[in-house]
Amino acid sequence: MFPAANGSDQRCLGVGGPQSLRSGSVEILVIGAGGREHALAASLARDPAVDEVYAAPGNPGIASVAGLHDIDPVDGEAVAVLALRLGVDLVVVGPEAPLVAGVADAVREVGIACFGPSQQAAAIEGSKAFAKDVMVSAGIRTADARVCESRSDVTAALEAFGSPYVVKNDGLAAGKGVVVTTDRAAAEAHAAACGRVVIEEFLDGPEVSLFALSDGRTVLPLLPAQDFKRLLDGDDGPNTGGMGAYAPLAWLPDGFSDEVCERVLRPAVAEVSRRGTPFVGLLYAGLALTSGGVRVVEFNARFGDPETQPLLELLETPLAELLHAAATGRLNESGPLKWRSAHSVAVVIAAQGYPVAPRTGAVITGVEEAEALTGVCVYHAGTTLGPAGLTVSGGRVLTVTGTADSLPGARRAAYAGVERIRFEGSQLRRDIAAAAG
Repeated sequence: MFPAANGSDQRCLGVGGPQSLRSGSVEILVIGAGGREHALAASLARDPAVDEVYAAPGNPGIASVAGLHDIDPVDGEAVAVLALRLGVDLVVVGPEAPLVAGVADAVREVGIACFGPSQQAAAIEGSKAFAKDVMVSAGIRTADARVCESRSDVTAALEAFGSPYVVKNDGLAAGKGVVVTTDRAAAEAHAAACGRVVIEEFLDGPEVSLFALSDGRTVLPLLPAQDFKRLLDGDDGPNTGGMGAYAPLAWLPDGFSDEVCERVLRPAVAEVSRRGTPFVGLLYAGLALTSGGVRVVEFNARFGDPETQPLLELLETPLAELLHAAATGRLNESGPLKWRSAHSVAVVIAAQGYPVAPRTGAVITGVEEAEALTGVCVYHAGTTLGPAGLTVSGGRVLTVTGTADSLPGARRAAYAGVERIRFEGSQLRRDIAAAAG
């Protein structure tokens, strides 16, 4: 395990001995079709406790580790019916849209354990205004903000906070609903396009992602990671859903995860529970390390993408037991997490035109060649199989991870994998984790 500078000494854990699932006895359904879901399905398929993994709707990469079922992932009734028909022991909901739509509630109503928060709890991601209210009530440090519903509200907020302007769509926007700009006109245009927005002060300093498993009482943090939101090298260009990530973060101070767990994650889980619904699933804290200390940029209600890909490459603790324990209120029985003594870097390859208007249909080659390299894994997101073979079907197409004993080695492996993959108009950043290595 990494020392406290990279992780946590688990003081946020409850107490109790480990309780393992019976080997080869568990069947799991993963909901979603992206790179995050591919990483989750692959990790679950490697778990000795898991007999079968299914995914709905999945993608061509997920098909190599799970049986696919073509249903609408935001249709709670369809998901519940499928889970019952398959006889699964656990449903894992990957993306935010099904959670905000109440899919986890529908699954629990038919008596099947589900990893993912209820619709009410998922509002911590589904509404920026709700998340701000939770933070204020729980005493969690965050940016000062105003909820704006009219042009006059927007004008007043922009004048109050000044440049750089931070304008956030109040609802879901697939990671692309935030504009940070010094251009007042661009900030006003984004606010007008979104309708209800949250405008807040700009937070200086590097950003860090810290995920934590929760069963509504016990909070178990993972390793901190860092992702890269801007499209272009040097943190230039528009915001995206994420163009790369890496872990662990050797530059963090000792005790970082414990401080965030005690001051941010546990208070947030407690506040959501106080409002009537336990937070069961994965709470994602986006953090800014400002000159005035750690402050919360955002909360998400699910595993982040692409941070999940490198984190699961490093996790040694079997994933199925962790997710099942969280879903069934037994997370206090899970011992401290075990991590590989290694580094992992993820690089996203995106489609031409992403994030504004991704072009689909380009033929993809070289994936098998990349996966043959030592330490390299390729996770599918926006891909489909057609008459011409594997083709582009979405904005973020593939995530290539490189894992090695050192951060420079992990970067070399990831970019060696990227170089093997070809499709017309592909976009990627060349500086993922470069400053840290």
